[in-house]
Amino acid sequence: MEDAIPPVKVAENVTFEKFRDEILPGNAPVVLKGVVAHWPAVRDGAKSSHAMADYLRRFDQGRPVETIFGSPDIEGKFFYNQRLDGLNFERRPETVGNSVDRILSLKDRKRPPSIYIQSVPIRDCLPGFAYENTLSLVDPSVAPRIWIGNRLTVQTHFDLSENIACVVAGRRRFTLFPPSQTPNLYPGPFELTLAGPPVSMVKLDDPDLEKYPRFREAVKAALTADLVPGDAIYVPYFWWHHVRTLDDLNILVNYWWNEAQPDLGSPFDALLHAILAIRDMPERQRAAWHTMFEYYAFGLNGDPVAHLPPAARGALGAHDPHMRQQIRMMLLGSVGRQAGLRPPKQR
Repeated sequence: MEDAIPPVKVAENVTFEKFRDEILPGNAPVVLKGVVAHWPAVRDGAKSSHAMADYLRRFDQGRPVETIFGSPDIEGKFFYNQRLDGLNFERRPETVGNSVDRILSLKDRKRPPSIYIQSVPIRDCLPGFAYENTLSLVDPSVAPRIWIGNRLTVQTHFDLSENIACVVAGRRRFTLFPPSQTPNLYPGPFELTLAGPPVSMVKLDDPDLEKYPRFREAVKAALTADLVPGDAIYVPYFWWHHVRTLDDLNILVNYWWNEAQPDLGSPFDALLHAILAIRDMPERQRAAWHTMFEYYAFGLNGDPVAHLPPAARGALGAHDPHMRQQIRMMLLGSVGRQAGLRPPKQR
């Protein structure tokens, strides 16, 4: 099934201006060919796995970071357990140096246990690394994160951020699906997740099409990209992506950022509230609120308050930080009353 998926568009010689003016507005994945090939980390990684490990040890301060461990039985495929009431791996603290040493010691095993340092801020575990390895395509305030592991599969998931993922060592295969394919990817639980966002319950390498028949439609919209050290990929906000590492030692540095105003709140919270308040209504009532959301939240019929003078628009009009805080207080009071809680005292 994967062999029939078309490739992601490739861009070469990408500058900050080209990324900002052409790639970012396109809202589609793009491979940024060789964009970090000049990094010292990439050059050392090209020499050997041991040279890569030595390079990382220069910055390792011995601070333990959360590390994922899986038994040989999972074959690097992090997922739920059979009962779907837990996960098939465990987390425990380990230093970067010790994890890399473990990975190198397992290189010759046919079925090694899985080791994965996942999404750790570089400033916390490898101070100094980011000064030698910089990405000019993002604002300097965007903090890089590092991912280190052996041969692994990261289940199809999405991030609520823009993302540039840079391959430092080892090859990686990305398979991506646009947000419109969410219904065809069969998302898992919200409360119990592998690493934060929900994941698809469909295993890309062995899909159960009787149980998940709509996945056929998702594959029609999928894209794939094979990256080598020095390459990067731009993954837009909310694009689902499945990642497979293809070598014994794999290192990736990524940059997440969100262009939305930081005080807007969580869309997940809004979704859960909508599920609570709307999903179980009678159908005719739900249909009315469907129209209301399209009108007020998504503006599908133009500006919903253009006919009102600015002074009369209130919460429906333009929001500044003060108005957003007022709306939150209204929501806290409403939810608190429904839960039988006393509203917070005003100061």
